[in-house]
Amino acid sequence: MKLGFNSAILDGCTFEEVIDFASENGFACVELCAWPRGKAVRKYAGVTHIDVEHVDVDYIRNYLEAKNVKISAICYYPNPLDGDKEKSEYYIAHLKKCLEAAKQLNVNLVNTFIGRNQHLSVAENLKMVSAVWQPIVEYAENLGVKIAIENCPMLFTNDEWPGGQNLMTTPAIFRKVFELIPSKNFGLNFDPSHFVWQQMDYIKPVYEFKDRIFHVHFKDVKIYKDRLHDVGVMAAPLEYLSPKLPGLGDVNWGTYISALTDIGYTGNAVIEVEDKAFEDSLKSRKDSIIISKNYLSQYFV
Repeated sequence: MKLGFNSAILDGCTFEEVIDFASENGFACVELCAWPRGKAVRKYAGVTHIDVEHVDVDYIRNYLEAKNVKISAICYYPNPLDGDKEKSEYYIAHLKKCLEAAKQLNVNLVNTFIGRNQHLSVAENLKMVSAVWQPIVEYAENLGVKIAIENCPMLFTNDEWPGGQNLMTTPAIFRKVFELIPSKNFGLNFDPSHFVWQQMDYIKPVYEFKDRIFHVHFKDVKIYKDRLHDVGVMAAPLEYLSPKLPGLGDVNWGTYISALTDIGYTGNAVIEVEDKAFEDSLKSRKDSIIISKNYLSQYFV
């Protein structure tokens, strides 16, 4: 496996500053954020470290080669199944630009969300999946690019309730979606932390979906049991949990990485930082990446 980080935590830095930081600190890769330029729609979103509408292929490739850093994936996490058709079409159009950029840069992987109409049931959303996603996946296939869907429910804030904004959240749903879209170019960006707070086994799916895991996130989460006992599982999750740096939460990293080695996963493993304890300054955010790397280095050469 090759260790990297997601660039969202370095919002405000340029592409060059992100890659320089990765190079100076011994990271093999970076998952580069590619949101449309403009105002962020939510925390850790709206970050643009690669402008897929104006890709200077030679410059980016040469800069990466000079710094000995690779792009693990181009990432853009919107809601393609949004109930607002105009928004959905906008998200899909930009997602296709990400796919095109991935092809141009020979990255050949785009990480995203499948999306969800939060006001409809799982069954109702599944009926929309083929119509919306089959053309996107076919577009990716024609480019020779893979798509990896992260298993984050996007159900943290009041405006994401009641159903959340990403359907791809459980093994049961994984199976149904992969039946609808069996393409080998369509898989997972697997993050164990989201299974932890849903009180689900995050090891078994590694084995079941080993052929679908294209990319993995290293993010931890801490469940505050006293808060959970007070508000219950029906509360907004941030009332009883907090994202943490790897090693500071409830994920058993030895067991998880052991499972990844069991299935022969040798792809990119990317630290995703969303720990509130490290948000007060750019220095703190940079420190959070280094602290995460120091902890995870026991599993990497």
